[in-house]
Amino acid sequence: MNSTIFKNSKYVTNSLFIKKALELNLTLQEFLMLTYFDNDYNNYLDIERLSKNIGLNLEDAYKVFNSLIKKKLITIETIKDLEGRMIEQVSLDNFYEMLTLDKIEEQKEDVKTDIYAIFEKEFNRTISSMEYEIINAWLEKGYSEDLILGALKEAVYNGVPKLRYIDKILYEWNKKGFKNMEDVNNHLTKKEEKDDGKELFDYNWLEDE
Repeated sequence: MNSTIFKNSKYVTNSLFIKKALELNLTLQEFLMLTYFDNDYNNYLDIERLSKNIGLNLEDAYKVFNSLIKKKLITIETIKDLEGRMIEQVSLDNFYEMLTLDKIEEQKEDVKTDIYAIFEKEFNRTISSMEYEIINAWLEKGYSEDLILGALKEAVYNGVPKLRYIDKILYEWNKKGFKNMEDVNNHLTKKEEKDDGKELFDYNWLEDE
C-alpha cells in the first residue's frame, strides 16, 4: 500500500486512509487531526499539544476534535497509565474498522476481477453482462472461488463450457456440503475406493448418488 509523507516528514499515512477521508468529506483540519492521532502512538488527550502540532489555535482545535467525535471517527477512553493514574486516551478503533471493511471489499473486487478474467480465458470470449451477473450471484451465495473455478474446469473438460451446466454442478456440490475442491476430491477418493476408480474429470456429477 502506497504511503504519503506530510511536509517536513512529520506525519505518514497511506492511500486507503486518504481515500476514506475523501469519501467522508473531511475538512483539511479534520484530516490533519485524524492523521496526527494515527501517528501519535500514545494518543494521550492533550488539546494544547495537539493544537500546536497541527497548527491550529486552541478554539479551532476543540471544534475539530468535537467534530471528529460527532462523526464517530474517534472516541475517548479512560485508562490507567504506568503509574496507575487515570488518563484519557484517543481511540481510532471506529475509523480503523471502516478501513478494514474497505480493504475487505477491495480484496473481494480483486477476486471478482480475476475470476471473470479466468472465465473469459476458458470460454475464449468476452462474457456477457448476464453471465457476469450469474457468476457474481454465485459469489454472493457464498460459493468459494476455488469451488466455482473447479466447476468451470469440470465443464470445460467435458466440453460443456456453459454457465447452466456449471450451475448444476455447483448445485450438486452444494447439496453434498462441499465448500472447496478439497471436499470434492475427498468425496472422489471415497468413491474410487467403492467403485471402479473413476478420475475427477471422468465423473458425471449430475448422476451422482
